[in-house]
Amino acid sequence: MNDYEVLLMLDPELPEERGNEIIARIREQAESGGGSWDAQEPWGRRRLAYEIDHKAEGVYHLLLFTAAPTALEEITRVLKITDGVMRHLAVRRVKGGSIKAPAPIAAVSTPVAEAAPTAPPAAEPTAPEPEPEAENEAVSEAADDADAAAE
Repeated sequence: MNDYEVLLMLDPELPEERGNEIIARIREQAESGGGSWDAQEPWGRRRLAYEIDHKAEGVYHLLLFTAAPTALEEITRVLKITDGVMRHLAVRRVKGGSIKAPAPIAAVSTPVAEAAPTAPPAAEPTAPEPEPEAENEAVSEAADDADAAAE
């Protein structure tokens, strides 16, 4: 038996009853193989860094349990095919790890007047210019003359 935690992100449009059913099903699967349910920590609705399926928010739950590796495989398989589960992450639990939700990050705005001045863009390196054709011909003629004199 191993200690696991699953961070579960549910669709924000999903009814609360359906979310509770999904969590209850995970609990049943964890306990069915002789495992134990340790805790469920609802983290609530949070804004996503990028949209998933045109949704800007998700409802998070942290699930803590002890189960056999085969039970975790089954839980992961079921979560992949369950409607309403946007994302999930199952990992082995770290002893002494935090189960509390991280504090929401406040939006920081800097007034334009206080913004740090930006440096002008650096000049791009220039490529060497190709030699004109006339010079190439003159060099090749001189080489031909030198070859002829050597013979």
